[in-house]
Amino acid sequence: MIRQNLFILSVQHCGSSEQRQIFFGLSILAYVFTIFVNLTLILTIVLEKILHEPMFIFLCNLCVNSICGSTSFYPKLLIDLLSDSHVISYTACIIQIFGICMYLFCESTNLSVMAYDRYVAICKPLEYHSIMTPRRVGMLLQITWFLTFIETIVGILLIVRLPLCGSRINKLYCFEWDVVKLSCIDNTLNNVFDFVIMVFHIFQFQIIIISYVLIIRTCVRSQAERNKFMETCLPHLIIMGILVASATLDFMSARLTSDTSLQPLRNSLSIMYLIVPPILNPVIYGLKLKQLRRIVWKRIGD
Repeated sequence: MIRQNLFILSVQHCGSSEQRQIFFGLSILAYVFTIFVNLTLILTIVLEKILHEPMFIFLCNLCVNSICGSTSFYPKLLIDLLSDSHVISYTACIIQIFGICMYLFCESTNLSVMAYDRYVAICKPLEYHSIMTPRRVGMLLQITWFLTFIETIVGILLIVRLPLCGSRINKLYCFEWDVVKLSCIDNTLNNVFDFVIMVFHIFQFQIIIISYVLIIRTCVRSQAERNKFMETCLPHLIIMGILVASATLDFMSARLTSDTSLQPLRNSLSIMYLIVPPILNPVIYGLKLKQLRRIVWKRIGD
């Protein structure tokens, strides 16, 4: 039984030492860029009172979450890419699982909240400010982080109870299912929890779909509403599509096949939702939202 031991990560599948150095350079550029663009949007939204609207507040929350998720993933990856020893301690592994799960769960819930906000803005414009009051916005943010924390901490508690009989993790980072697979005992409870979480987030995804069906129905009637949809809703749909597609592909590749020859592909799929959304969130929203883009460029110019 392994408890306080080292886990071996599959960084060796990233190629030779020279190739890993190239990946290191690309990864550190991606990390620095992610922190810079998200922090720029956060500071812009916080400092500009004109941007203290629900849509921008939820976007700010998305950027905060992106920084937290990236910081849970990149530092350990960067160390491993320069090292010949690709190991992580049990405690560090649990901490990384906590950070990455918080990021994923918060991303999904925050995107659902943003879909609701866009639905009210476009389908009920006259009631928007009476519905999306500062108090309700604050409540939605609190619910987002509360649900995220509860989901994550329950998952962590279900992991730490398990005695482990293996040390090899088939990912570039620690994740819940990969550690559960190393268990020496029956992990049915963990599987049930995973199923409940999956159903919950499928429900969130359905809320997003229903919101956008109603939004599209409304937009058909008016050119102005169509323009509003293209500016404020299309970025949200792009980010949601990337997150859902990459998470689904990673889930399928991890659970449906154990072919080691596919490990490089699995590594690529497993990091897409940790790399792409945090980079694209501020870039896509910054490009599409004219008001935000104008203020950002003004601040950079000053």
